[in-house]
Amino acid sequence: MISSLSRTQKTGAGLLLLLVAYAIFGPMLQNGDATAQDLNHILTPPNSEFWLGTDHFGRNMWIRLADALQLSLMMAALCVLTSAVIGVTAGVLAATGGRWLDRGLDALVTMILALPGLVLVLIFAAIVPGSFWMLYVAISLIQWIEYFRVSRAITQRLTRSPEVQSSKLMGFGQWYIFRRHYWPAIAPQLFTIAAFGAANAILMMASLGFVYVGIQPPLAELGLMIVEHFPYYSDAPWLLAQPLLLLALVVLACHLMGRGRTQ
Repeated sequence: MISSLSRTQKTGAGLLLLLVAYAIFGPMLQNGDATAQDLNHILTPPNSEFWLGTDHFGRNMWIRLADALQLSLMMAALCVLTSAVIGVTAGVLAATGGRWLDRGLDALVTMILALPGLVLVLIFAAIVPGSFWMLYVAISLIQWIEYFRVSRAITQRLTRSPEVQSSKLMGFGQWYIFRRHYWPAIAPQLFTIAAFGAANAILMMASLGFVYVGIQPPLAELGLMIVEHFPYYSDAPWLLAQPLLLLALVVLACHLMGRGRTQ
């Protein structure tokens, strides 16, 4: 698996592993709570006690950024997993389940695409502001479509292949045909979709933080932190730069991993 990745993809994977390590182990390296306020240390620059300084409420930025990154990575992982399972399942069923099922699923996709993805996520987020799980459902509802389209197109092509026809004539069931013929052709295409889907999920959640319908304070979320820190860009520019840089790095890592595979 690793040997089949290009140098660019390996760079992205290495960067992502570093970010995951910081998100998991970062809070263990400093004592404290991401939501604990200390008004005696407001806007403290980075020093030996507070490695990344403190925010406008005296909260430890090292811990808050790690918590925010944990939230973003969790959202990305859940959305990718859910969207892939739903999209691949629906795509294979649409290609093999008959004309009416194919038309029905295609109509559902058309209805979802009638609204821009971010607008649809915004509508769901506005129903229950601050709900992580509502954001997860909304983003997954948008992202499964890409998996559906790819899986459907590949499966439709393979259903007419001699290999699949031979398996059917020999009496093999649909599960065997999926494992033997469909999945090996679909799986390589999912890596790129998943990488870009993870980046889009993180950006969508951050974008909702800009309009205050995403994750709510005092929880740490990269988009919300950028908005909260913006008024202090002149007094503490490092405070605004940190969530911006972290957001850029995690999206960059996903995009690098999404580059085409080597042959």
